[in-house]
Amino acid sequence: MQGMNVIRRGALAFALAVSAFAVQAQTFPDRPLKLIVPQPPGGGFDTAARIIADRMGPILGQPVVVENRTGAGTLVGTEAAAKSPADGYTLLLGGLANIALNPGLYDKLSYDPLKDFKLVGLVVGNPYMLIARPGLPQKSMKELIDYARANPEKVTYASGGRGTGQHIGMAIVAELAGVKMTHVPYRGAQAAYQDILGDRVDLFFDNWGTAQALVDDKRVIALAASTAQRLPGAPNVATIKELGIGDLDMETWFGLFVPAATPAPVLEKLRADVRKAGTQPDVVALFEKTGGRSLSAMSIADMEALVARDVATFTKLIRAAGIKAE
Repeated sequence: MQGMNVIRRGALAFALAVSAFAVQAQTFPDRPLKLIVPQPPGGGFDTAARIIADRMGPILGQPVVVENRTGAGTLVGTEAAAKSPADGYTLLLGGLANIALNPGLYDKLSYDPLKDFKLVGLVVGNPYMLIARPGLPQKSMKELIDYARANPEKVTYASGGRGTGQHIGMAIVAELAGVKMTHVPYRGAQAAYQDILGDRVDLFFDNWGTAQALVDDKRVIALAASTAQRLPGAPNVATIKELGIGDLDMETWFGLFVPAATPAPVLEKLRADVRKAGTQPDVVALFEKTGGRSLSAMSIADMEALVARDVATFTKLIRAAGIKAE
């Protein structure tokens, strides 16, 4: 009899908890939400965050406030999001760098991207383009690689910070090409672009959405694309794979994540609203105009599979190449 009472009390507690979560979902959100961006303003992280935050606010009925939390590559902001209350009011702008690259880059990582976060939804995918400063004497990848082989560590490449996709992508390209280059990390993409345009650093492996305008205006030199196929917006630029450097097919993606313990009803509401925001025709057109592709129409299962695949692929690739966060 006592055992039955324990079971009944447990069932009642569970039912009350489920009911409380359901009520919470009905009233959620009743205050502004915070979207943590682990990179400074001006780069791919920040651009994607502000586009989706602007569209989500009216759908949720509450503003989504973008907060740039920078430091240690993408670690500071990502760690802050992982430790935040699991109530749906704090979201993380997750990308290839902080979700899929960091596990291979750091021997000790304070968060597990697949266990400590739940995916709310991916919003955009962007290929990378290797660009060069306007005054670089080597105008092709062959000339650049030949020069780099003859002059180890003399060629410099920028990134928006250690551990970013810009850093790791270029390090992988250098490894595949069998050359040694010097990494110059900056605090965000804007600072890196200032030195690229000023002829103070040689190369930048950045997402196409940010680099395209400068390439189109011929203010930088486009050397190679990161994808298996040439980019529609740059049909005359060969791919890393096509140039015979290595079998690389690399795309950065951005999406929203919440702490793993976020109640299911709240998570499902966020997922529905992010999908609604990301599939708006003007958002899809905006992402395509800036060289990307909308990912919001994908199923959650397919999104989760993409993230898990990239975590496994790049962890193996980074460790095999011996790349560290420095």
